[in-house]
Amino acid sequence: MKSFDQWTLETIRYDKSMMNWLEERRYEWIPLAVDAIKRIIEGNSVLILADEERQWYAEYVCSSINKSLKNRPFIPIFDLKKMMPQIRSFRSPQEVEFLFDMLSISFEDRFFVWYIGRSVSPYVDIAKRREDSFLWILDEDMQNNFTLKSYDEMLDIKLVQLFRLFDKSLSVAMFAEVAIE
Repeated sequence: MKSFDQWTLETIRYDKSMMNWLEERRYEWIPLAVDAIKRIIEGNSVLILADEERQWYAEYVCSSINKSLKNRPFIPIFDLKKMMPQIRSFRSPQEVEFLFDMLSISFEDRFFVWYIGRSVSPYVDIAKRREDSFLWILDEDMQNNFTLKSYDEMLDIKLVQLFRLFDKSLSVAMFAEVAIE
């Protein structure tokens, strides 16, 4: 059985839609992706949250991840802004506390936040509230974050490529085709 690292490298190199930028950054990507995939396989729900500029991406992920042609179990993924529209007007830490209390009750504390967006967005504080969030914070180098640059003219393409890799990774992990360390 291939290791996840070896499978990722081969997928990046031989998938026609991938680009070499991802090969250079795979060691940043792998631990974050493995952690998220393990939690999904263990039954955790994913609450995706994006800044306003990347809301299209959250919608793309939610509408693409469970297409029936993938022939795998559905992934419990929800757009947090659609679940809780009031989140757009949150201004206080207490409101964020109330949100996480509700989410912990609703999901029996078996969820994590997948955040995609700028570090100046008010949503980033929500995502950082939990240590186990899957963070793609733009323009911020920090631990447990897959950093991309907001000024990169290829950003949207890179986001789609990352989703493609993550989605393929989920499938091979769910069917035990790779060893998830």
